[in-house]
Amino acid sequence: MEESTTESTAANADTLKVELKKLLTEILSNGGGETESDGSSGVLKAIDEAIRLLNRLREVESKKPESDIPSSSSSESPKVEVPKEFKCILSNAIMIDPVTIASGNTFEKRYITEYLKHEDKCPKSEEVLSHSLCTPNHLLDEVITKWCLANGHDRPKPADEVVTELSNDGIESLLQRISSPSSDEDQIQAAKEIRCQTHKFPNVRNRFVALHPGGITDLIRPLSEGSTIPELEENIITALFNISIVMENVEAIAQTDKVISLLRTSLTCGTMETQRNSALTLLSLLAIAYNKVIIGDISTFTALGELIGRGDPVTSLVAGAVVYHLCQESEYREAAISARVVNALMRKIKAERYAAQFLSVLVLLTTHERGVKEMKESREFMRHLFRILRKQSCLESCENAVVIVLNMCNLATPYGRLGVVNLEENDYATFSTLTKERSSESLVKNAEMVLQWLKVHGTGKKQKR
Repeated sequence: MEESTTESTAANADTLKVELKKLLTEILSNGGGETESDGSSGVLKAIDEAIRLLNRLREVESKKPESDIPSSSSSESPKVEVPKEFKCILSNAIMIDPVTIASGNTFEKRYITEYLKHEDKCPKSEEVLSHSLCTPNHLLDEVITKWCLANGHDRPKPADEVVTELSNDGIESLLQRISSPSSDEDQIQAAKEIRCQTHKFPNVRNRFVALHPGGITDLIRPLSEGSTIPELEENIITALFNISIVMENVEAIAQTDKVISLLRTSLTCGTMETQRNSALTLLSLLAIAYNKVIIGDISTFTALGELIGRGDPVTSLVAGAVVYHLCQESEYREAAISARVVNALMRKIKAERYAAQFLSVLVLLTTHERGVKEMKESREFMRHLFRILRKQSCLESCENAVVIVLNMCNLATPYGRLGVVNLEENDYATFSTLTKERSSESLVKNAEMVLQWLKVHGTGKKQKR
């Protein structure tokens, strides 16, 4: 009878472990976004269920025979093993600041941030990441916190957790130190603190404009007066970006004197983070359509084109996103082409990282005759574009590439019959092959339109079928 009870207890423990592992896997795969939506009750239920299973497992384990329980020479309880789902595979330690990356997997922030500076693949799934941004996994963080409390596990705290939210007077004091500093060091420190406050505390950034009239002017004053201290510029531009992500602040920021010109200047100087956050701020300001008028001039496109060309992968991607949003309206495309954005995009596409995203920007610019002409003049790029279509390694890249070819065909008359397209079909049956790709209706449709164009305007060579 005792043996039967022991076996039942062991089986019970195994069942609980399976259920717990399944629940933790579901929580991990859901990421850690905001929990203010209608799904918040489900999130809380998942956390409570995980804790219930952990406590139940401890209760069952305590009923095992003493021979099954690790012995201890002291009166201390045996050390509880940290579930592997709570450990970062990069540090092999319990996560204290879990973040989720583009693949949906979660890692310790400090380790994955450093890893992504050098790699573009997920260290767990090895899939190529569409971007290198990290999102706090609040759900997993709460589950780990509750598990640690329930099991007496001493979990380290993030190094910056001691920061506390400042009052309105505290923010005003920082703005005063920035706009009328006692020293460069004090000005830099004040800008760093306001950057931290606007990043960590929603109340500070959400009500910044409403509670601090003239606060944007005070924040950017050092830059408008010509300061070129890199650290100061980075802190100010980053704080401005933090404030700009709140829709209620966008109009006031865009209408503040010198903001747009300073952001444009910061696209081309300072640290790479300064340049990236300048582009991100412009992207935020484009949430209001009429801001395109004050942002979308040729000097902005010139700075963005240069940033696409020389920036790190994420910074180039953000700069490309700004061009994409501006050029949704055709009136801005000629300015982008004049600023040589097409050439910058072609170089990035040939480098192959984030090619699909850069191709989507090029789709817009090749609806303009000058955009087609610039692209067609690069034989090396045309060969690369056709290789993308032949390889079909990325469906999104293929879809964008065939639209670009179709744009070229539709605008081909002033620049010849584009025999290069005809030769590609003759030599490789590229577009005939694409018409058999049933996973994308738009790809098939556009490939068929290219073939129809070749039928009407081809060079006379027999096409392969």
